[in-house]
This record gives sequence, C-alpha cells and structure tokens, in this order.
Amino acid sequence: MTGVLPVALEEATKVIQALLRAGKEYIGVMKTHGDVSEKRIKEVFNEFQGKIYQRPPLRASVKRAIRVRTIYYLDALEIEGRNILFRVGCEAGTYVRKLIYDIGRVLGCGAHMHELRRVRAGPFIEDEGMVTLHDVLYLYSRWQETGDMGMLRRFIFPMEKALDLLPKIFIRDSAVDAICHGAHLTAPGITHIESGIKTRDTVAIFTLKGEAVALGTALADSEEMLKVMHGIMIKTERVLMPRGTYPKLWR
Repeated sequence: MTGVLPVALEEATKVIQALLRAGKEYIGVMKTHGDVSEKRIKEVFNEFQGKIYQRPPLRASVKRAIRVRTIYYLDALEIEGRNILFRVGCEAGTYVRKLIYDIGRVLGCGAHMHELRRVRAGPFIEDEGMVTLHDVLYLYSRWQETGDMGMLRRFIFPMEKALDLLPKIFIRDSAVDAICHGAHLTAPGITHIESGIKTRDTVAIFTLKGEAVALGTALADSEEMLKVMHGIMIKTERVLMPRGTYPKLWR
C-alpha cells in the first residue's frame, strides 16, 4: 500500500490517538476471479455501504473478533474486464483487503485487491501539502544550508492541523493551566463550543488563540453545555499543551 502517512514529531505524538480514530479514504484496484456485469458490481458495492460486519484477516495485529465498521461511500470509478478501479471512504480500523474479499464472495466469483493507495487520513489529504520522503530529505538539507524555516514548514505542520476534524471547545485563558495539570473542564471555563457535540464524543479543547490544550470526552451534548452554569462538561483524557504555557490562575 502507498499514500498518505501522517508522522508526528516530539510533543505532537500526543495527538496520534485522534488520528487513529479518524476516517480514511482509499483508491484501489480490485480484481475479480470471474466475469461479472458492471450492473452487478455496482449493486454489490451499494450493499456494502453503511455499517458492515467485518472479521480482521489472519495476519491482523488485533483480535479476530467480528466487529462493526462504517463504509461511508464505495464507488466503482472504472471497470475494465475483471479490473475495477474503486474509491472507498471508511471508518478507522476497516480492513480494505478484507472488504474486497467479502465483496468477491457476494459476487460469487471471488476477488482480491490488486493495488491500494491511501489518499486521505483524517484531515491530511494527498493533494494538499503532502510530500515524499525524498522531498523531506531535500527540504531538510536546504534548511541546514540556508536556515530558511520555510523549508521545514513545507512538510511540518502545527499540531493543531491533526485536530481539524474533531469538534472543538474554546476555553478562557484562566482555565488553561488547570487543564494542563489534568483538571477536567467545568462549565464556567467554556467560552464557546461547536454545535453537534454528543455525549461521549472525543473533543479538542482550544484556547481563544486557537492553540490546542487537550483532548477530552464530552459528558454532555452541545445544547446542555450552553444551558448549565456549573459542573464538569469535559473529562480531560490527554493533555497536549506543556504546563506553565499560560499563567496559573487557580488554587
């Protein structure tokens, strides 16, 4: 498999858990083991959209228990003989090779994945600022020679970029250091929130300047957070900002 692979550096490794849960998009080539009509292929592709049951393959690094995954879309882009160029958007943890194998079984002739390329991982898209390892080597060497930080910025993004797709909660400056020390976020510390947050959603906590403070679990939905005046709203799960970045204004 080729394509997008986000790599976190130093303190940014703390956001990897958010990326692991993010959806992925792939483009690949599926090869059927028999002749199937284009109409039938598209019918079966439609059947596999939505929630599916999937058992990880034999060589998987996880327990081979049946689990539910969501296929957001599955499109046959081109069909030439037994080769089908497809695009799939899926929930994190979906095994695309196993998906193709299962499609082949439903088609009745069998199928395998001939080629696969990841074109999106969460907020990171292949055509938007992604670079090859050769590019990294060249840009890094240019930075060493010239000291031009713009060379590094071509392939190193702020940690906040990895949190683009998470629902966000913005907090007062006075609450930041308490969160950095592991405190949970209470209602008085919230200034504004994004709509659509549901209880138990993973959320990103930001300062008013747009700096990532922590990841947390919502203990209430958006509407309730806007109504209440006290109580814990977000359970802090992973602190991202170093302690002392903002002044201590709590006891």
